[in-house]
Amino acid sequence: MSAPFLMELWDVYGVVQVIRKGEVLFENAYGYASIEFGIQNDIHSRFSIASISKQFTAFAIMLLHDRNMLDIDASAQLYLPADMKLDESITVHYLLSHTSGLTNFYRFEDDFFAGYNRLDYSRSEFFRRYIDRKPANPPGTAYDYNNANYNVLAWIIEHVSGERYEDYIRNHIFLPLGMVNSDVDDGCKPIRNRSSNYSRDFGTTVKSPYHNEKFSVGAGAVVSNCADLYKWYRCLRDRLMLSPMTYTRFFQENQNRYCYGLEHHHIYGTDRYSHGGDHLGISAYMQNYFDEDICIIILSNNESINQYRLGNAISDILHDVDVKAPARYEELPMDESELREYCGTYLRDKIQIELINGKLYFTRFSGNLHIEIYPIGEGRFARRFSDQIEPYIIARSEDGKMTFFGFVKEEAC
Repeated sequence: MSAPFLMELWDVYGVVQVIRKGEVLFENAYGYASIEFGIQNDIHSRFSIASISKQFTAFAIMLLHDRNMLDIDASAQLYLPADMKLDESITVHYLLSHTSGLTNFYRFEDDFFAGYNRLDYSRSEFFRRYIDRKPANPPGTAYDYNNANYNVLAWIIEHVSGERYEDYIRNHIFLPLGMVNSDVDDGCKPIRNRSSNYSRDFGTTVKSPYHNEKFSVGAGAVVSNCADLYKWYRCLRDRLMLSPMTYTRFFQENQNRYCYGLEHHHIYGTDRYSHGGDHLGISAYMQNYFDEDICIIILSNNESINQYRLGNAISDILHDVDVKAPARYEELPMDESELREYCGTYLRDKIQIELINGKLYFTRFSGNLHIEIYPIGEGRFARRFSDQIEPYIIARSEDGKMTFFGFVKEEAC
């Protein structure tokens, strides 16, 4: 597998497991679960799985649909509390398939990420401030991957079932499947054997910036491990718990190859259902080949690996496709005067490039996290300590102004 080669390039924390037809082909654990206590990750460690969580939310909705407690083709408004008003043309299906048109508030210029989501959680205030907005697109017309869809689905689950989201997921999915190592993190409860999340600041490993996990309801926040996720794989493979008709709808491909909480690709002459997860200190990916009975699980509690590159490389190896050895981007030497041209504030308190001791840093979180980047070509930069597929582009616009993530540099260093 490619994993051993990656260890030589990146300081990887996490686990990789590959199972085919019930046989473990590869499994290993890397790095620390807790630097503070000197605890290493092992194959039983529990990790935050970020957006892999969405498939559990989608499955819970399908359970309610199967039990005639809701109709996924009906207006979502029918299944929400009276104080939550959505456009009536937004169906539950549109939420599940990311075609609702709801405003996506995870943009750099918004104040949600690394701002509002650090505050105390109030469902009504969260809904009023970030969900209750005019749709960005007419419902059903455009695919836009958006956590807001799955936040709303979690609230539908609560309103229809009468149970808290985390209780419904536990009682109706985790416990029936024997997933005793899985839970929904509310940011407060202690979760045994759970690996802490780490990032890099000035090249030093630090605890990942805080965010209130309650804001991830429905869209993230599940904590699990390899053993439990393999049980989940078998539930989907063997089509347990849902009726055949409902399973067909669950796996049906919609816009942009998105099903419900899963992406579908036809590759290697077979079907792959997968989903990844990325957040602060989290890199997760799960690939399912049900016809070939292959399950690939990658869970990481730092941001050093690109889980998609690794997962696809493992899939290539399993399907006898040649895989190039992983490599770092080659650094292009630049003197400080050249590097300084890229420095400045592109979006106040959110996007800043600084030159410190001869090194370039992408500074985040109001100057509290410094991500070292290095030049690999004119206007192209890579993160020093992460496997990055697409480099950052910092380039001049037609009027000669420097831009980064589409934002024009406001002021120089």
